[in-house]
Amino acid sequence: MKDISIYFTPVELDNLKYEEEQIGSKIILNQHEFPEVKKNSCVIFYVPEFRGNSIQVENKSKSKFRQELYNHYFGGIWTFDLYDLGEIVPGNEIKDTYYAVSNVVAELVKINAIPIIIGGSQDLIFSVYKGYEKLEQLINICSIDYALDLGEPNEEVNSNGYLSQILLNRPCYLFNHANLGLQIPYVNPKQLELFDKLYFDICRLGEINNSFEKVEPHIRNADIINIDFQSIKASEVLDNDAIPNGFFAQQICQIAKYAGISDKSTTFGIFNYHNVNDVSDKLLAQIIWYFLDGVGNRKGDFPVGSKADYTKFRVFQQESNNELIFYKSNKSERWWLEVPYPPSNGKKYERHHIIPCNKEDYDNATKNEIPDLWWKTYHKLS
Repeated sequence: MKDISIYFTPVELDNLKYEEEQIGSKIILNQHEFPEVKKNSCVIFYVPEFRGNSIQVENKSKSKFRQELYNHYFGGIWTFDLYDLGEIVPGNEIKDTYYAVSNVVAELVKINAIPIIIGGSQDLIFSVYKGYEKLEQLINICSIDYALDLGEPNEEVNSNGYLSQILLNRPCYLFNHANLGLQIPYVNPKQLELFDKLYFDICRLGEINNSFEKVEPHIRNADIINIDFQSIKASEVLDNDAIPNGFFAQQICQIAKYAGISDKSTTFGIFNYHNVNDVSDKLLAQIIWYFLDGVGNRKGDFPVGSKADYTKFRVFQQESNNELIFYKSNKSERWWLEVPYPPSNGKKYERHHIIPCNKEDYDNATKNEIPDLWWKTYHKLS
């Protein structure tokens, strides 16, 4: 792994005493010297970069959430090493910060270490994507956000408009984007139209509140999962800058658990964390803890290679003359749906033609209904 220590300042915390099983006694810190990050670990770092945000935010260290996190207890079956590398120093220009973040993400993902990024404005997702671009890896992004953050093609990357710049990059390595928690009053109808034409996924906040299990397959399908902290209900975090409706605290922690337990997710970010108070610090620490607990509970059942550990279901639909193939994991009882694609595309889509779904999708398929996820993926693969 290339040297990434040049991008960081050490963790600035008092040397507090912790119980043997608390995170504070086990986490490996960048304090006196930069640690050597091992493979298959989890790596926390903070990026105090807010210049991409339209709201004036004071650019200062925010480490209180660390104290809250370190007081939590290490999960019973967490077998991975956990690091806190401190803060990435913002560059003279915002593009310098993007460059630093992209390099750090690329180096960590290369050794199967999961970056857990605390930000900073949400345009930092653009720099995370650039890290995967260095790896030439086709990816999916899942954003937990009340808005689409699409932006305009001719504007600079910013917190409310970074996705269009990802789409304009050539070659483009974004295969799919899913938005969870969308609130329609904050969305331009033209952006909704474009999302539909791109076969991207949207799950509105109302749909999620009616049936929370809808979020899990979208999260399980993503390589990069990011949470806009402003998507949490204002009363949950005592934040006057947040919006009245949004996710409840327990919902956002469950989303973090889903993100952690997904074998496909390789980067987890929490952005637009700027209105710091005791409640938001405690919630941020819990979000990180639930993600880590999910990682500790991974089943290793993403269906590539041998399908020996799966039960295969075939559903033939007479009306459309389609045969849908489902897989159910014998380890976790989670479901996947296979989508055919032209063999000429080779291994390019190997990680994307078997998509997560749930039991309801299988039940509906037996009633001659083709899941939206199947259609959207089929169009992208064709």
